[in-house]
Amino acid sequence: MARMKSYTLATLVIVLISTEAVLAAGKGDNNGNGNNSNVNNGNDNKGGNDNEGKGNNGNGKGKYEESTDYDEMEPLASGQERHYCKAKTSSCYKKTLVCPPQCPEKKPKKNKKQKGCYVDCSSKCEVICKVRKPNCEGYGSLCYDPRFVGGDGVMFYFHGEKGGNFAIVSDDNLQINAHFIGTRPEGRTRDFTWVQALAVRFDNHNLVIAVKRVTHWDNNVDSLTVRWDGDMIEIPTNGETEWRANSEDRAVIVERTDNTNAVRVKVAGLVEINIKVRPIGKEENRVHNYQLPDNDAFAHLETQFKFRNLSDLVEGVLGKTYRPDYVSPVKIGVPMPMMGGEDKYQTPSLLSPLCRVCRFQPMNQNVVVASI
Repeated sequence: MARMKSYTLATLVIVLISTEAVLAAGKGDNNGNGNNSNVNNGNDNKGGNDNEGKGNNGNGKGKYEESTDYDEMEPLASGQERHYCKAKTSSCYKKTLVCPPQCPEKKPKKNKKQKGCYVDCSSKCEVICKVRKPNCEGYGSLCYDPRFVGGDGVMFYFHGEKGGNFAIVSDDNLQINAHFIGTRPEGRTRDFTWVQALAVRFDNHNLVIAVKRVTHWDNNVDSLTVRWDGDMIEIPTNGETEWRANSEDRAVIVERTDNTNAVRVKVAGLVEINIKVRPIGKEENRVHNYQLPDNDAFAHLETQFKFRNLSDLVEGVLGKTYRPDYVSPVKIGVPMPMMGGEDKYQTPSLLSPLCRVCRFQPMNQNVVVASI
């Protein structure tokens, strides 16, 4: 009998503890003090700690994203923005996440160089201060003489050829091509190349982000151009500093992340891209022996992608590294691990969905082709 009483008491204690845990998880914090949120005030944009683009990168099979399912609430008196999480499938349901003092706004208006507040109402349940620029050491990045960091975290180079267009990502509902510029000094066997333009195709639409040819670099002059379905668009420099389009049931946003030469692109349910323009400086030209002409700064794009809703059969120079069964063929440990495949990924034009392994099937074949 004494043993049975002990078992009964032990069971009662376990039940009480479990009940308390469930109540605590569902309680939330609606008073706006942010005590229940996990806040990371550091710069989460450093290579080893940057999980944007890692692995399948939040690949869902639909357009719904619980991480951004929240209502914006009245900010605190300090200006810190508040967000009420509504994702019923998340442990963050009914909790209020408050941006920290170090980054009180998602989109800093007065100083765009400030870190922005990133709100995640998924089970991560956190707000993070992050630099709103591409991290060339992070997952999903494409920078320099094109150097990639894949979804598997492996760094590799893909040189393509100057004047060529290559499929960076090709999936059932998304195609991203890149146009390469470059030069080949006398005596070299390959081109030095950089990405000058990106074309994003989805549904019946295309978005082209390109860099103008720049003779002498001036960061105060905006060298970016953006086209939507062939028409040039202007990104406002005041107020919300963003351009929006509603594409059927998919929002498209291009937002300035600096006064000039930097934007963040979001195609809802598909991809987010941080983009920055940079030139080749005199010292960089000398060190790498590019032998660039004096009348061309070779301004190019630095980018970092965050994908949504990729299929398990996604293709492209970068896209295939997000496959769940992908094993990188590049040689690890060498200074410049090379990825081949130019013949598989080359497309006839910047907006063409055609390559040997491309998967994208445009809904409308008569898409307006934007020039760069």
